[in-house]
Amino acid sequence: MIATQSVRPAEARIVWAHTPNRSNRNQRYAFSPWLYKQRNLVERFFNRIRQFRGIATRYDKDPANFLAAIRLVCARL
Repeated sequence: MIATQSVRPAEARIVWAHTPNRSNRNQRYAFSPWLYKQRNLVERFFNRIRQFRGIATRYDKDPANFLAAIRLVCARL
Protein backbone atom coordinates (compact mmCIF):
# COMPACT_ATOMS: atom_id res chain seq x y z
CA MET A 1 0.00 0.00 0.00
CA ILE A 2 1.34 3.41 -0.93
CA ALA A 3 1.32 5.98 1.86
CA THR A 4 -0.10 9.30 0.76
CA GLN A 5 0.20 12.59 2.56
CA SER A 6 -3.10 14.26 3.26
CA VAL A 7 -3.52 17.60 1.55
CA ARG A 8 -4.11 20.31 4.12
CA PRO A 9 -4.28 24.07 3.72
CA ALA A 10 -1.06 25.99 4.30
CA GLU A 11 -2.47 27.60 7.42
CA ALA A 12 -3.03 24.19 9.01
CA ARG A 13 0.56 23.19 8.30
CA ILE A 14 1.88 26.51 9.72
CA VAL A 15 3.95 27.52 6.70
CA TRP A 16 4.94 30.94 5.33
CA ALA A 17 4.35 32.16 1.82
CA HIS A 18 7.56 32.92 -0.01
CA THR A 19 6.06 34.95 -2.82
CA PRO A 20 4.23 38.26 -2.65
CA ASN A 21 0.46 38.46 -2.92
CA ARG A 22 -1.00 39.30 -6.30
CA SER A 23 -2.73 42.64 -6.55
CA ASN A 24 -6.11 41.10 -7.44
CA ARG A 25 -6.17 38.60 -4.56
CA ASN A 26 -9.12 39.07 -2.20
CA GLN A 27 -7.84 37.04 0.72
CA ARG A 28 -4.27 38.05 1.61
CA TYR A 29 -1.82 35.71 3.29
CA ALA A 30 1.20 36.47 5.44
CA PHE A 31 4.29 37.42 3.45
CA SER A 32 7.79 38.09 4.73
CA PRO A 33 9.97 40.25 2.43
CA TRP A 34 13.08 39.21 4.37
CA LEU A 35 12.31 35.51 3.88
CA TYR A 36 11.61 36.14 0.18
CA LYS A 37 15.02 37.82 -0.18
CA GLN A 38 16.81 34.97 1.57
CA ARG A 39 15.05 32.35 -0.57
CA ASN A 40 15.99 34.27 -3.69
CA LEU A 41 19.66 34.36 -2.66
CA VAL A 42 19.72 30.60 -2.08
CA GLU A 43 18.00 29.86 -5.40
CA ARG A 44 20.39 32.12 -7.31
CA PHE A 45 23.38 30.48 -5.60
CA PHE A 46 22.25 26.99 -6.61
CA ASN A 47 21.61 28.14 -10.18
CA ARG A 48 25.14 29.54 -10.31
CA ILE A 49 26.84 26.38 -9.03
CA ARG A 50 24.82 24.21 -11.41
CA GLN A 51 26.86 25.74 -14.22
CA PHE A 52 29.82 23.65 -13.07
CA ARG A 53 29.43 20.18 -14.57
CA GLY A 54 31.06 18.22 -11.74
CA ILE A 55 28.71 19.75 -9.20
CA ALA A 56 25.58 19.49 -11.34
CA THR A 57 26.07 15.81 -12.14
CA ARG A 58 27.78 14.98 -8.84
CA TYR A 59 30.41 12.68 -10.26
CA ASP A 60 32.25 12.58 -6.93
CA LYS A 61 30.29 10.40 -4.50
CA ASP A 62 32.50 11.02 -1.45
CA PRO A 63 30.79 13.72 0.69
CA ALA A 64 34.10 15.27 1.78
CA ASN A 65 35.30 15.66 -1.81
CA PHE A 66 31.92 16.97 -2.93
CA LEU A 67 31.96 19.61 -0.18
CA ALA A 68 35.51 20.56 -1.18
CA ALA A 69 34.36 21.00 -4.79
CA ILE A 70 31.47 23.23 -3.69
CA ARG A 71 33.89 25.32 -1.62
CA LEU A 72 36.16 25.73 -4.65
CA VAL A 73 33.22 26.84 -6.77
CA CYS A 74 32.18 29.32 -4.07
CA ALA A 75 35.68 30.75 -3.93
CA ARG A 76 35.71 31.14 -7.70
CA LEU A 77 32.33 32.87 -7.75
